[in-house]
Amino acid sequence: MSWDRIVGHSLQINILRKSIAADRLAHAYLFTGPEGTGKESVAFELAKQLNCPHAPENPEKGACDTCESCLRVASFLHPNIEYIFPVESVLLDRIDPSKSENKKFSEAKARYDALIEHKKQNPYFTPVMERSMAILTEQVSDLQQKAAFMPSGGGRKVFIISQAEKLNQSAANKLLKLLEEPPAHVLFILVSSRPDAILPTIRSRCQTLKFSRIKPAEIETWLSETCPSAEQDVRRFIVGISRGNLEKALDLSRTIRDETAMTLPGLELRDRALDWLRNVLTPNRLQQTIGETEEISKNLSRQEIASMLGSLLLFFQDINHRTIDDRWEELNNPDLESSILRFVRNFRNPDFYELSAQTETAIRSIMRNANPFLTLSAYAIQIKQLIAR
Repeated sequence: MSWDRIVGHSLQINILRKSIAADRLAHAYLFTGPEGTGKESVAFELAKQLNCPHAPENPEKGACDTCESCLRVASFLHPNIEYIFPVESVLLDRIDPSKSENKKFSEAKARYDALIEHKKQNPYFTPVMERSMAILTEQVSDLQQKAAFMPSGGGRKVFIISQAEKLNQSAANKLLKLLEEPPAHVLFILVSSRPDAILPTIRSRCQTLKFSRIKPAEIETWLSETCPSAEQDVRRFIVGISRGNLEKALDLSRTIRDETAMTLPGLELRDRALDWLRNVLTPNRLQQTIGETEEISKNLSRQEIASMLGSLLLFFQDINHRTIDDRWEELNNPDLESSILRFVRNFRNPDFYELSAQTETAIRSIMRNANPFLTLSAYAIQIKQLIAR
């Protein structure tokens, strides 16, 4: 993935290109912006270029993507590039192979390897180990040791720290010491969707690059190139439900098998979200609503629940557009036009601004480890009041 294959972010890429050309890269960067915008893909592209022996031949384009160095970066096997994210503590323990704890290590290692494999397939994916709560001290201590050695092959060491807001206190302090006296041969790239949760002293030692949500037109252009067989309605659905999130857009696009494919996982989640909404809004269906909320909370992942809520956000947006202009054609859900019209007729005065705000709040709560059942229950009460007021 050379620079011209990055989706969006032309301003950020130009800043990095010019810094490389002038040999003026900062010793540490903080890449911030919404989840799924491709911040980490830009970080890896920068790391790849700094270690590609052919990059100086065409610095504007970046890495060649074909040499041994580039292939090792793509396989997460390059000795100069370290990628860390919150992992289970058992992976950092020294375990006697003869002891029973070794089984726990093996199981955790399998989960870790599966996440890395997913990351290889989808560069916009942010790996999360369910049983981990933070980037641990041992992980940063490992970076300290590796920073003492010079890079191999004449390149540059690059330490990419994903979800940097999850550094625990001790790990953050160790990283701060590294940033205060950074080795000249090491580039630090911290990536975070919540920079306010990072120590101010760490932030002050990084040059911040802010990444924006990918524009719908950019995602649709990208989809038309990567999925030329997909119909426009399918691409529009993916653009809408992904809401500027390239991770979701890529995962959805890969489920398309032929020109008529419309059985996407996102559609199933959207339809389930609408069934849940109908129960919430229908009188005398309290028991069904509670049961369905419990079922969703137990059986769906946090990402799937967030996708459900995101599809409701798009549905509310369609209703708002049709409430204002009954001839509005650019619907996020063109296949739901009849349902949208029924909603407009039955609910005359919803507070769409507050509906959107409450939905966004619920999504953030779910993704920040709030209890799914309690979050969805509170959300159901709120939206019923806002819609049927």
